[in-house]
Formats: sequence, C-alpha cells, structure tokens
Amino acid sequence: MNTQSQSTINSIDLQFDRKHLWHPYTSMANALPAYGVVAAEGVELQLQDGSKLIDGTSSWWACVHGYSHPKIVAAMQQQTAKLSHVMFGGITHRPAVELARLLVELTSPKLTKVFLADSGSIAVEVAMKMALQYWQGKANTDKQKILTIKNGYHGDTFAAMSVCDPEGGMHTMFGELVTKQLFAPAPQSRFDGEFDPEELNEIASIFEDNHQQIAALLVEPIMQGAGGMRFYHSDYLAALRKLCDKYNVLLILDEIATGFGRTGKLFAYEHSQIEADILCLGKALTGGYISLAATMCSDEVAQGVSDSPAGVFMHGPTFMGNPLACAAAIASIELIKENQWQTQVSAIETQLKTELADAINYEHVNDVRVLGAVGVLEMSSTLNTAELQQEFVNLGVWIRPFSNLIYIMPPYCVTAEQLSKLTHAMKTVAANINPSTNDIAFISHG
Repeated sequence: MNTQSQSTINSIDLQFDRKHLWHPYTSMANALPAYGVVAAEGVELQLQDGSKLIDGTSSWWACVHGYSHPKIVAAMQQQTAKLSHVMFGGITHRPAVELARLLVELTSPKLTKVFLADSGSIAVEVAMKMALQYWQGKANTDKQKILTIKNGYHGDTFAAMSVCDPEGGMHTMFGELVTKQLFAPAPQSRFDGEFDPEELNEIASIFEDNHQQIAALLVEPIMQGAGGMRFYHSDYLAALRKLCDKYNVLLILDEIATGFGRTGKLFAYEHSQIEADILCLGKALTGGYISLAATMCSDEVAQGVSDSPAGVFMHGPTFMGNPLACAAAIASIELIKENQWQTQVSAIETQLKTELADAINYEHVNDVRVLGAVGVLEMSSTLNTAELQQEFVNLGVWIRPFSNLIYIMPPYCVTAEQLSKLTHAMKTVAANINPSTNDIAFISHG
C-alpha cells in the first residue's frame, strides 16, 4: 500500500467530528478540541499527523497493560473467530465461567457470586439493586436508602448519579428525577497521615438515626477518583466496615477505578484488611480493551436476593457475559497474576514521589498527592481544560486535567524515562499558571 493510500485510511475528519459527534462532558455549541488518534502501542498514542504522545491517563484509568499487548490482542482475535457474542439467558460459555473462576480466586473469600455487566455505571446500578432486593428477601421493605460519602463518584446512570457528590458533583442539575440518598462528610484524614477518629462522629450518627432505612453503604475504597483524586486513611474504611456490621447494613465497595493494582494493592480494600458484601469492578478488568464490568456478592446477599418476592435478580443486559469481553478480561487477569504489576506500581510510586515533591513550592499548587500509580497536583482554582490540553500535546504527552487537578494514572508498563516526561510536563504546566485570571489559564510561551 502506498503512503498516500495509507494516509487516506488514517485520515480523521475532525470538522465532521466537531459538528456531529458528542464527546464526554462536552458542549456541542462550544466543543472542546478533539485530537485524532490512529494507533496506539505500549504507552504511546499516535496522532494522525504522525506525532506520538505518552499516555498519562491509561484511557481513563483502564489500559493498565498499555496498548496492543500481544497476549490480550491474541485472546480477542481467537475468541472473535469462535464466538464473539451469544445471549447469556439460558446459555453459558467457557470465557464467562473461567473469568468468574479467576475473580472468585482473586478477591476476598466472602465474594462467591459474579454478575457480568456492561460498564462501571451498570455495575453500580446492579450493586444497588442487589442491596434493595436482599432486604426484600429478608422481609424488610423499610431499607431502601443508600448511604455514601461526599466527594464520591460512581457513574453517569440515574441510580449511580444519586450517590455521586450532591453539591460539587457532575450531576446536580437533574432535580427530582434523582433519588435522594444519605450523605456523610468526606473523610479528611490523609492516607499518608494520622487518622482522626472524631471524623467518624457524623457518619456514626447517621447510622444511628437512619439504620432502619439504610440498605447499604456505598464508597470508593481509599481513593475517591473523579470526585477529586483524594486518598483517605485506611483506618476510616476499616471503621466503616465495623459500622455496617454494628447497624446491620451492607457494604458496597466501588473498586472500578482502584481495582487490579492501581493503589499499590491488588484491590484497595486490602489496605484496610476488610471484605465487602458487594464489590464493583470495571475499567482495568479487561485491561481497557473492551467494556466489561462485574458485580460480586456474598452467598448471604445472593440468598437474600433469591428469597425476594421476584425470586430472581431483576437485571439482564443484552451484552451480559459477552464472550469477547470475557476473553480479554481473562488475558488481562493472567497478566496481573504474573505479579509484574507489583514491581511496576511500586517503582511508579517511588518515582512520582521523588519527581513531583518540589511542585508543592509552586505558587498555585495547593497539594501534591501520590498513591501507587497515581500522581496528583491540586491547583488553587479551576483549570482551562482546552488550553492546558494543547500545552500537554505540545509537550508530547496526553494528560487530561479536570476541575482544579493535574493528574496522571499511567499504564503500569510505563518506563522511567516516559514517566519522567509525564512528570516534567505536569510541573512545566503547573509552574506557568497565569495568576491574573480567575479561571486559571496557561501562559503560552510559544
């Protein structure tokens, strides 16, 4: 194939994209720029002009093994040739069975039942439904509220929106359509600091006053992701487990962002040495190669759901247990089981702490946070995403800031040299924030 033909194939009509395609959290009237990607390998994204960007986001925290990994690609190709999809109602297949076996093996002993869904948001919806049906099976119809903590994020569908932050979150404009849930203050004790037991007082009072209506407590363990990239103390999470036990409330852990090694433990709940009653997984479940999520629960929860008036669990997505997605997940988990991630994430954490530390001295940097393969610069005000995005592209990296955060969550296979390029770009942009504007904007130096 000649160069011109290849160029035509790789061409992306960005004007058509801007006019017709709706991107996440973007206005169609004033759309943010979109950069055309034609290929990806390892930790690099290739743009249609031939330039390459080191990916600092793992495509929204999912591509933990990097792009075009031969083991995952081969697993998907082989599965596509045999069975790409079949309904899961009344039919099963080897990829679903083997994936469930792996998940039961990897997670805590209490989690024995696996529901395979489409996406992280749906995994949360499924978890909330499980909790409500469980209490129906216990002949307790009063328990219909979900308790959670502020600064949380659990997805974009309506039940998931109801447990996202009610004040500063993304979903505050849908009014009465969103179910009103119970919210406790966000934890303040830092993961790397001392734990203050007094911050449990308010959530303990909520349990005391409302436990007869609370079906479950739903939280992101250790790291609150899209709600601010906040890392809270492991003792706080351990105390939540005790409160749930004391007041007979189920504990749902949303590990969609933190699962499969991101925080330095295979699952973030391991920092607190606790078990969930219901666990949500997604994103890195397939290595980020195709959408798939899982909601796991205990025998006790499954029995309660089965004893509910419906007699069955009331959920069944069309693409539930998709064989192609399950095959990708099996390959990704087999890579996880090789345990290279432990060395990789530890090295990333050490390097991030070393290379980002001095950014705390920058004028508009409020905080520097690192945990596992996550590095965060919290700025003093909201960032101009479009301008900063362009500056990062100019620096040869893909880093997508949001709100007042410049952060990276790179693939685990990132090299020390690539990671240094990412941290250098973060600090270069943070050091050149324009102090004369309310919305912080980057000063372009050409």
